[in-house]
Amino acid sequence: DLHSFPTRRSSDLSLKEMRNVILFASVLMLSVATFAQPKAGTFSIKPKVGLNIAYFGESQSINWGTKTSSRIGLAAGLEFEYQIREKLSLSAGAIYSQQGENGEVSDMFYSLKMTAKTDYINFPVLANIYLAKGLALKLGVQPGVNVKAGYSAGDYDDKTGSLSDLGINIKKFDLSIPFGLSYEYDCFVIDARYMLGVVNIVDSPDKTWNRGVQITFGLKFNLKNK
Repeated sequence: DLHSFPTRRSSDLSLKEMRNVILFASVLMLSVATFAQPKAGTFSIKPKVGLNIAYFGESQSINWGTKTSSRIGLAAGLEFEYQIREKLSLSAGAIYSQQGENGEVSDMFYSLKMTAKTDYINFPVLANIYLAKGLALKLGVQPGVNVKAGYSAGDYDDKTGSLSDLGINIKKFDLSIPFGLSYEYDCFVIDARYMLGVVNIVDSPDKTWNRGVQITFGLKFNLKNK
């Protein structure tokens, strides 16, 4: 039962703040010098690493005894990109993504800090629309496979275990809509995207979705050019 764990944020990144993160990243991208746009027919490989600012979105009623906040975790993987036209490309990849949420469960007598650690291998498939040289708007779909569903509790992670031990059963499959911006300079790429989960990730009538911002830095290598 998710009511035994974080159910609503009281100190979390709001959707407005998420948009501000992406807006800030886009301004940063625009401040960098431009470079030559890849030609149609270019096939590229992009190793990347960065971080997630992840949390859960819920439909439950507020549990006043619980405070929650975003979990910051690792994002790392590989994407491939094919330049269809000068201003349009398609990309696909596999990203190891540490997600979940931090929480503080409390009542009149005690307070316990907990972290839900739900890690995924995500497979983003994106259309990249180049608005200017190097600057791309990104939108697509992202299936994901859950590879870890654990928790830690206590100020120093004194206790660890599986979320299923708490009656929280995480489904194996996830699906989200990623959208955001990326900027390329020479072989360097900065990418900021918001991940909007669209399927219930728990085996429970109370629906829960994955949410989060992912910011990564990577390298882009052109392998083929017609």
